[in-house]
Amino acid sequence: MDIVVCMKQMPDLQQIRIKDRKPILENVPLVWGDLDKNAIEEAALIKEKVGEAKITVVAKGSDKLQQGILEPLAMGADEAVLLTDPAFEGSDSMGTAKVLAKAIEKIGAYDLVILGEGSTDNYSGLVGSALAELLNLPEITYVRELNVENGKVTAVRNMEESFEVVEANLPVVITVAQEINEPRLPKFMAIRKAGAKPRHEWGPADIGLSADEVGENAASVDMLSNLAPEQDRKNIILEGDLDEKIDALVDALIKEGVLGR
Repeated sequence: MDIVVCMKQMPDLQQIRIKDRKPILENVPLVWGDLDKNAIEEAALIKEKVGEAKITVVAKGSDKLQQGILEPLAMGADEAVLLTDPAFEGSDSMGTAKVLAKAIEKIGAYDLVILGEGSTDNYSGLVGSALAELLNLPEITYVRELNVENGKVTAVRNMEESFEVVEANLPVVITVAQEINEPRLPKFMAIRKAGAKPRHEWGPADIGLSADEVGENAASVDMLSNLAPEQDRKNIILEGDLDEKIDALVDALIKEGVLGR
């Protein structure tokens, strides 16, 4: 069985500062999204169950991927394809799906394509569906349980108010929900061995695309702004005796409708 896992590095949301309602991304470390880790963990679990399987990670990002990719390789991936060319920067969801599809087609062999249902930063949830369309494959989304057997997958989908059980023949695209598993922490020896696993860096030409067909040049959606919500603070400072401040705070909250009488 050949499994492809699509992953994305993103800024650590816990370390992003906001200034003038804009995110400051300078010097913010890059991490794998939680759902990306769920995707690679599920691939590793399937490999452990079926025995004969190869996991290839396809990741788009900066040159920092060379170091960051060690984590998914240590979690069970056998090799990695890194899409680090600056021409890929600024891709929208459809552009990202096109690049991933071309890379997967070049890999050639794939029974399962697994990715998170959305990225932790933008969370558009569009890449998986666009990728399935471009590869002309069926797709099962929001998967919280997955079983692969006899050339078929059986999946339980999380529909918020209900669960849905569906079945599809391989090959198929799967987008996983966070409930599907608990990603492992790779051990030290696994991380050391990960450095010896094959890593390939591909640019647009390697996957049959020109620079005009990727990144900002090919984006179908223009980002007009990326601003944090406005916060209208009253900046009321309560001074005096502690008991008086507490009474004044309660009165103020009642007047604002935060507390009922």
